[in-house]
Amino acid sequence: MLSRCIAVDPATFAGEYWGRAPLLSTAAHLPRDFDDLLSPDDVDELIAERGVRAPFIRMAREGAVLGRESYLGPAGFGAEMPDQVDSAKVLDRFASGSTIVLQGLHRLWPPVIDFVHDLVADLGHPVQANAYITPSSNRGFDPHYDVHDVFVLQTAGRKHWTIHRPVHHDPLTDQAWTRHREAIEQRAHDEPYLDVTLEPGDALYLPRGWVHSARALGETSVHLTIGTSPVTGFDVLEAVVAEVGSSSADMRASLPLGVDLT
Repeated sequence: MLSRCIAVDPATFAGEYWGRAPLLSTAAHLPRDFDDLLSPDDVDELIAERGVRAPFIRMAREGAVLGRESYLGPAGFGAEMPDQVDSAKVLDRFASGSTIVLQGLHRLWPPVIDFVHDLVADLGHPVQANAYITPSSNRGFDPHYDVHDVFVLQTAGRKHWTIHRPVHHDPLTDQAWTRHREAIEQRAHDEPYLDVTLEPGDALYLPRGWVHSARALGETSVHLTIGTSPVTGFDVLEAVVAEVGSSSADMRASLPLGVDLT
């Protein structure tokens, strides 16, 4: 499945792009488009017929996440489910410029479930999938970085992406972009590393830490964000220390008095 997301061979991707630099892959250089994974009709089905519940959906507009009460409502009789999507509320917020985020599609939507399963086999790292449905000429989030790598797969419409170099390289999961808000705001005024518009069938790879923002153009934009949480040397070290520290009497023993900890 990796070959569907990149326009270079896997060895080149691994050596030159993985964790290092963004990669734009246009539809003309990819095996096929992504309409089979999530089409606009699929989005309608998920929202109107599938009974999506929080936290599998959220909404945002111009950098602000909307309160759940603005797009969720109760469903059923007797034992109600108060956190189910209210399609009328969702459409109203969408019409006023809010982005719909469908989260955890790797556990919810069969075509994406299969795609993610095969992509994990190719990458060897954990993978998840979200979808972003943005109305024309709107954006959902301010410039920010993610703490995981992403493959952006444009399934419908067009979206303009502005990519800037990191302000904090290789952030870990507890090093969110909000800790570097001022630096990101300044970086967003620099010359972009990439300034591109994704068309249907295009793909964009972004390593974690790269600052980005996006805005829909012309018509409704639908894209999948395939997030990859790379296993790092830090993860391995933590696991080793946890295992050895709990099982080894020598590791649990006190260090000598007067030891120079430097």
